[in-house]
This record gives sequence, structure tokens and C-alpha cells, in this order.
Amino acid sequence: MDPFDGSDAPEGPSEAAATNAAVPVPWSRFSAWLECVCVVTFDLELGQAIELVYPHDVKLTEKEKTSICYLSFPDSYSGCLGDTQFSFRLRQAVGRGSSRFGQEDAYDKNAPVTLQKEHAHFHGYVYFRQVKDASVKRGYFQKSLVVVSRLPFVNLFHSLLKVIAPEYFEKQEPCLETVCNEIDQWPAPVPGQTLNLPVMGVVMQVRIPSKVETAAGSPAKQPQTENLLPAPTVLPSVYELDLFKCFQSVLIHVQMLWELMLLGEPVVVMAPSPTVSSETVLALVSTVAPLHYCGDYRPYFTIHDSEFKEYTTRTQAPPNVILGVTNPFFIKTFQCWPHIIRLGDLKMSGDLPKQVKVKKLAKLKTLDTKTGIYTAYKTFLHKDKALIKRLLKGIQKKRPSEAQSAILRRHLLEQTQSFILPLDRYLESLMPPQRSVSPWKTPPQIRSFSQDEFMKTLDQAGPQLTLKGDWTGLYRRFFRSPNFDGWYRLRHREMTQKVDCLHLEAICAADLLTWTKDKSEVEIVDLILKLREKLTRARKHQLPVKEELLERLEQSIQTIISSLPEDLQTLLHRQ
Repeated sequence: MDPFDGSDAPEGPSEAAATNAAVPVPWSRFSAWLECVCVVTFDLELGQAIELVYPHDVKLTEKEKTSICYLSFPDSYSGCLGDTQFSFRLRQAVGRGSSRFGQEDAYDKNAPVTLQKEHAHFHGYVYFRQVKDASVKRGYFQKSLVVVSRLPFVNLFHSLLKVIAPEYFEKQEPCLETVCNEIDQWPAPVPGQTLNLPVMGVVMQVRIPSKVETAAGSPAKQPQTENLLPAPTVLPSVYELDLFKCFQSVLIHVQMLWELMLLGEPVVVMAPSPTVSSETVLALVSTVAPLHYCGDYRPYFTIHDSEFKEYTTRTQAPPNVILGVTNPFFIKTFQCWPHIIRLGDLKMSGDLPKQVKVKKLAKLKTLDTKTGIYTAYKTFLHKDKALIKRLLKGIQKKRPSEAQSAILRRHLLEQTQSFILPLDRYLESLMPPQRSVSPWKTPPQIRSFSQDEFMKTLDQAGPQLTLKGDWTGLYRRFFRSPNFDGWYRLRHREMTQKVDCLHLEAICAADLLTWTKDKSEVEIVDLILKLREKLTRARKHQLPVKEELLERLEQSIQTIISSLPEDLQTLLHRQ
């Protein structure tokens, strides 16, 4: 018998990380939200340069500092005067730990997959100011305040910058130190809870959705918070953008954009400013929620980026990445890319925003290229004309942008869920039956995913009621995308955990002591060691089982040890 050699669950927090989390460390609360805050300025001799990083002990590599410098300033073609806000995403240096204090595991366990902390990238949120200043040699004050985080909370961090950046530009470093100390007093980012985040006399009230409510489709009701003074500024969402505003000029092509994102196709967004570029890229990524977009995406990308050569090589097919750019130089560089969205300033046609046209890639030649979606892509599914009609009617009726965004987001969510549901149903059929889980055998295997077998299920369980078109063609293309690979790995890990939980429950329900009666001491010691290993693994990997079940298993181990000779008991208690 070898009952407890089940397949490993995914790696969880190390014991060292758990110890760190229990001990109050300076900046530990700060690091639950942010990696650091940077100030980037323009130096006449050096160009863009980091003037300040806070907290001072944050270790950024030279490559990360250089990337932050270049990504924190709009390029000269954008002509951004005054205050500009945008965001970027950069690759972390190889070998960097997942966090300064290893705290993200509890957060990630309860957060939807689309809001979990980044382990290989940083998000940068920028507040850039460029104003005329006679006291500066170049005649302009140019400076960026940048919040660097692993969290994709674009709304929260841009709201934070709106509060702190204008004040910082007036009062400089002491003000920044005060802000960072205030953030270090914030509660931890706990999904499903209403959190009050005070900074510079303002209280931002936020709520991070939890994995449970995202799956259910509606947030749980929150208890009323006590009367706060000052009254909090309630942010409706920490991460959602104004989707309608981002897609105003491409509304009639939303179906195509959704398919390109679902399939992880290489896309370049050419925009008139870093704000439009970054918001459009983030909006595109969000169209496939609750599916996690598994390709790379860069809301703002420049020719100085460390991945520039990697992403612009012509010796191989373009990678699965969405790039947001503003420099016209990129038109020539990306001519071999299959999908290019060229945006300009919004133009109106009567009451309605003028819609860009789909054009052939061959027409993308000159620097004064007109707006358009340059692609040869043909959609698998038909356009939802009722949705487009409803949105265009909403513009004429002056329906608020928030309401238009809600209609668009609901449509995209339902479309993605309709697409994923048959895959989820098929995966459930691959699970071993519960009756096959025995405490006396290794956990049963999950059956392998068969694309052909799945395709046969679509006649009865397909999504054809929602949208018409070539669903089977779309699924076959999806199977070759990084999004399918990421989705399958995540679901397979969850299923493996479920089998481990069922196996653990079967062990706890078994009469282990009776089993030991006719067994040798060697077999009993082997059983005890395997039970302990099972228990340790369940706690380390935070298997979704009740604590009382684990306590019952611990009690069973102690009972079995008590039945052994004293010398063996002493030996096993020492271990």
C-alpha cells in the first residue's frame, strides 16, 4: 500500500515567508500595496534620471531604473503640456524575489485571477507635469511622480496620484516621506472588504472584489461603515476603466477586438498620447475578463525599452503581446505585425463619434497614416448589431458614460462566460468519480484533455444560443493561444487540489487504528510519516479543507503513535 503519494499541489508560501508575515517589519504594510514611489526628472546632461526612490532601501536594478526613467516621460511627439496621467508595465529583473516580504499569498488566494499580484512584472502609474518655467535652463519644468506596484489597480493608484502629486511638486521630499508613512498605516488589501485608505487629509474608500463574488457575478453587501471624518471619497472600482470612453471610435469593431484578445494575437495600438495608449491597452486586456489574459501587454512602450529589439525583430513571427505606442517611428517598425490599431483625436459625425474603418495592412506606409484598424483578420462570430444599436442610441440620448460602460462590460463578460462554460463543463467530466477515491490507494488521475472529444460536446453544450458564427473554428484557434494554456494550467491545478482534498477526507473518515492491528512496526511508522507529510502539504499549500479535518488527522496520528512501544513513541515525537 502507498496511499499518500498524491501529485503535488502548486507551491505555496515558504515557512520563512510565513514567519516574516507574522513579525511587524518596517514598510511591510506599504509593500502590501506598493513596491516603491519614484521621482523622475529631466537632467540636461543625463536626460531622464531618477531623482528619488522611496523607501530608500528599495533595491531596483539598473535595468529597472532605466526602464522606469524612459517609461515615465511622454515622448516628444505627444506634446503633453500641463499634467498628464498614464501607466506602463515593465518586466522585472531575472532572479528578483516575488515580494519584499512574501505577503501576497493570502491576497492571491482570495483575489480573482485578473487582479492577482504580478510575479514577473511591475505596473507603473505616472503623474507627469510639464509647465513653462523661466528658472529652468530648457524653459520647462518636467517631472514625473511614479507609483510602482505589483497590483493592477489603475483607478486606485491614479486617484492616489491626483491627491499627492500636485502637493509633491510644490513641497518636494518631506511631503513624499509623509505620504509613504501614511500608506504604511493602511490596512492590508483584503478582497471582499471595504477598506478606508487615508492620505493627506483625504480618505479613499475602496473595495477589492473577491474570487467568490466574481464567480457569483455580484458583490456581497457590505455593512455600513462608521461615520468617518472627513467623509470618504468612494471609488466605485479599484481597477475598472471607462470602457465606453476607451472604445468610442471602435464600437462597431468590439467583436473583432474581443476575438483578437481571446486568441492572444499580436496587436499594436498607435495613439496620440500615452494616456490614450495606456487606457486603450488596459481596456483591451479587460475585454476577456474573467478569463486571465496570459500574453504580455505594455500599455506604453518606447524605443528605449529593454525589450525593443526582442519585440521588433523580423526574423521570427511577432510575439503574443499588445503594445501601446505614440512614436510615429513605430509605423515603419511594426509593418510586419498582423494587427495595428491607429487611433487619433476623437472626431464626431453629428451626435455620434466617428468610427474608424478596417483597412488593409498594405496601406500602412506613410507617417501621416489615417486612423483605422489595419488587419486582414476575419471574425469567427457575427457582430452583435443589437449591442451597437443600443450604445449608439445611448449616445444620442446622452446616457452617462458610466452606464454605457456597464452595458458594454456586461455584454463582454457574458460573451466570455458563454465561451468558457462549455470548456468548464468538459473539464468537470475529466474529474475521477468521488467513489473512486480510496484512503488505501494513491489519488486517482484526472483524465487528459482531448480537443476532439471536447468538440463533440459542442452540439449539445455549445454557446451557439448567445452569438451566431463559427464557434468550432474559434475554439480550435483558441487551443493554440497562450490564454488557453494559462486557463488550462490554472483549472488543472484547482482540480488536482480538489482530488487531494477528497483523498484527505477519505483518510480522515477511515479507521486507521484498526488497519494497523495486523501490520508490522515498519509499515506503521511508514504510515505515520506519510500522514504527517500529507498534513504538512495540506497546510503549506493551503488546501481548501476545514481546519477541524486537519486537526482530526493530527489526532489520528497521535493515537497511532500511542499504540507503539515507548522507544518508538519517543523517536517519533522528536521528529
